[in-house]
Amino acid sequence: MISLTEKTWSPYLAGALTGITLILSVLISSKFFGASTTYVVTSGMIENVISPDHVAGLAYFQKYSLGINWQWMFVLGVMIGSFVSSKASQTFSAQALPPMWQERFGDSVRKRALAAFAGGILVIYGARLAGGCPSGHGLSGFVQMSISGYISLIFFFAGGAVVARIIYRKG
Repeated sequence: MISLTEKTWSPYLAGALTGITLILSVLISSKFFGASTTYVVTSGMIENVISPDHVAGLAYFQKYSLGINWQWMFVLGVMIGSFVSSKASQTFSAQALPPMWQERFGDSVRKRALAAFAGGILVIYGARLAGGCPSGHGLSGFVQMSISGYISLIFFFAGGAVVARIIYRKG
């Protein structure tokens, strides 16, 4: 049973619910989880306002149409679900600098914003280069018992652990 008075969810329960949601997504809509295309499509939607002729000539947007689709709604749902979950568990906190960051790097909001922006660029570049993101390759690939899904999931975790140790090492 999910208790709204608990401050955190059991990772086992959250993982099981994610798995059930993925299975339902495939059964109901024939769609697997994925998110990285959404960022590119959103960028194209924004650029289309500024330079529609340029966007119309890009081969990528002839393959992936601009506009709000199931994947765009998936990403929006993740954001809304995260917000609702944090409010329900009373763990929501808007902060420019998490305590762990402050302990390691100090009180510079600008430094944190630049690091987050640079990290986001690296992550989306890697996801696009790999042809998918952790949810697409990792979760959906894992469920399909794809060798590339298993390999990517292992490297996502290993890469995250290495980077966390580098960034948050003592001293």
